[in-house]
Amino acid sequence: MSQNESKTQFKGLIILLITSIIWGASFVSQSVGAESVEPFTFMAIRTLMGATFLLPFIIIRDRLTAKNMSKEELFNRKRQDKKTLFYGSIIGIALAFATNIQQFAFNYSTAGKIAFITAMYLFFVPIAGIFLKKKIAPLTWLCVLAGFVGLYFLCFRHEENFSINKGDILALICAMFFTVQILLVERFVKVSDGIKLSCVEFYTAGLISLLLMLIFNHPRWEDIKACGLALLYSGIMSCGVAYTLQVIGQKYCDATIACLIMCSESVFAAFSAALLLHEKLSSREITGCVIMFTAIVISQLSNTFKRRKPF
Repeated sequence: MSQNESKTQFKGLIILLITSIIWGASFVSQSVGAESVEPFTFMAIRTLMGATFLLPFIIIRDRLTAKNMSKEELFNRKRQDKKTLFYGSIIGIALAFATNIQQFAFNYSTAGKIAFITAMYLFFVPIAGIFLKKKIAPLTWLCVLAGFVGLYFLCFRHEENFSINKGDILALICAMFFTVQILLVERFVKVSDGIKLSCVEFYTAGLISLLLMLIFNHPRWEDIKACGLALLYSGIMSCGVAYTLQVIGQKYCDATIACLIMCSESVFAAFSAALLLHEKLSSREITGCVIMFTAIVISQLSNTFKRRKPF
């Protein structure tokens, strides 16, 4: 690959790393929010808020760029927007199932086990890639395995066992839907406007969550106000900003490497809990963090060396 392509790959890595930092901090807001409102209510408000946050930016940007576009370019953009509406809706369905099933799993299992099992998409994505005829380098597989070991140290406590409960099964199903979401993003972002794709994705996921909220939850305005700041951060930053950065970052980064980077959200979640909730990091958790970051660095270095090889 050329030097420009190498810079582009690194750009994707940085964007996804920022995404993971925002998601990691969002674990705190979600934890606070879960104390006040029911799962579907939190997810509905959060996702619709994220979509609405993006909408004014899209409208203003389109109006400004339309002034310098020909009739043919405007026609092509409208045709592309129709495709984006379809693509974003498909991704949004996958996201809605993934996030709501994960939230429901908390009723039956511990946060650590759910985080660990959900991260199975770290394996599911490259396995799915094999069926899609994508080549995965052996060193990348080793980095994925190392990242999974790091997640085990970070998420699993000594007192927890490997007995499987209903929440663990739900978390595994959640991981499958996240796998679908990641693969769909990788495919559709190459032929779509990333920000518009995210906005449609959020509105779709938000409307599905809203329907689930009206069926299964009993939202109260007092409870929503009590976790207002948590909802604002989770909606605007975690959903509106971070998920959009995921879409943009995946445009420049291979899906398997993207998964490894995005799984580092567990690392930043631990740091955020220590900083904001004054929770102490154990030596086991620190070991997990070190292993995770080492795996990410090695995976990126392996890609760099591979790009420098002559054809």
